Amino acid sequence: MTVAISTAVAALVLVVALLHTRLDVPIVALGLLLLIGVLLRSKVGPVRAALDHVVCIALLLLSGPAATVVVAVLLPLTQDRRLPVMRRVFNGAQAVLCAAAAGFVFVSTGGERGDAVLDAPGQATVSGFAAIVTWLAVNASLMCLVLWLDRGSTSPLTFLRKVAAPTVIPMTGYGLLGLLLAVVWIGGLGIGAVFLVVVPLVVARWALSLYEAERNAQAATMRAFIQVIETKDLYTRGHSERVSEGVGMLGRRLQLSEDRQLALEHAGLLHDVGKVGVPTSIIRKPGRLDDAEMDAIRLHPARGVELIGNIPFLEEVKSAVLHHHEKYDGTGYPAGLSGENIPYFARIIGIVDAFDCLTSTRSYRPARGVEETLDILLQDRYTHFDPNLVDAFVAVIRAEGWGAAAAEQLAPDSSIAASIDHDDLSLGSGGGATGSAAGPEL
Repeated sequence: MTVAISTAVAALVLVVALLHTRLDVPIVALGLLLLIGVLLRSKVGPVRAALDHVVCIALLLLSGPAATVVVAVLLPLTQDRRLPVMRRVFNGAQAVLCAAAAGFVFVSTGGERGDAVLDAPGQATVSGFAAIVTWLAVNASLMCLVLWLDRGSTSPLTFLRKVAAPTVIPMTGYGLLGLLLAVVWIGGLGIGAVFLVVVPLVVARWALSLYEAERNAQAATMRAFIQVIETKDLYTRGHSERVSEGVGMLGRRLQLSEDRQLALEHAGLLHDVGKVGVPTSIIRKPGRLDDAEMDAIRLHPARGVELIGNIPFLEEVKSAVLHHHEKYDGTGYPAGLSGENIPYFARIIGIVDAFDCLTSTRSYRPARGVEETLDILLQDRYTHFDPNLVDAFVAVIRAEGWGAAAAEQLAPDSSIAASIDHDDLSLGSGGGATGSAAGPEL
């Protein structure tokens, strides 16, 4: 129904726009540029380096709002043909409605087109900026409406946080580039102004593609490490991904910057990567470890740093990987750090690592409940964990929930008579669990 209504309104707007549009050089040239723009797209995260937004904003100043609406209807032709037809139709209608709203605001704020732009460049800039903001706002609003009506896995708030917010500044920048294109065109360069957009975007596409390729290679390397670890012990399958998700939830609660958030999630994913170098017999051994085996386990943070040491992108996560088994009271390893001397990310990972261990099935016990585990974390504040970070983590889990891991794992082995193992909470200096998670000794 939403698609039908949006399409009907967009069709009506398009008919009106066609009646008020005369074909001119900017429309033809920028329309063709938009159509070939699909070849210049490059994706980094949620941002696409595309000509769509640049072309439409430029047309507001060159040929007016009606022409912008007419050219905007070409956007479905630049979409991936593998997308469902209904989605492509809605995207086209969405583009027309965004262009119409932006054009209305542009005119309402005193925006002029053609040579009049040069007579009042300040006013043209203000009106153009208002049109850019309107375009982005209408686009986000329509997407939120569809997500709200769809009631799917992605909520409007999630879309705003993960897609709209990270892209608003880059897309505003593309819109301002459209203003520049229009001013240079009107100023006398004419169609040659197109090269001022195409050439920089081609260079940007090349640079961004290299950057994206590097990130993909690094991500593949991380996943390979994790897969090797998980083949050692099926009971810890998915542990690293869940820790990464958990620290991500806490990081957002703590309002970390985008770069810090990404680094924290990488640290959570790689915190146990050093177990690649630990013998499988030790990893799989249920119950207590002897001194030599415990020494091998305690080497895994340092081994993890060695493994990721040559990856520049992961430079920030090294201290977190090295110190995620430190305890707030100084009884952890490898350095016996205490309190705020423990790196911030390491303190975060230690909490989420323990939480996931306890809420996951092990060979010797079933998974504990979420609330029971949160109570354990609260009991071990000040001794094992940073109290402020524990409070924040408990709050975010109780607010957002936690996906149980038990359904993905093997059932406990009833033949194993042990209450703890090396991967459980609260490894004391003597090699056994000593905190609230240990339970009764067998």
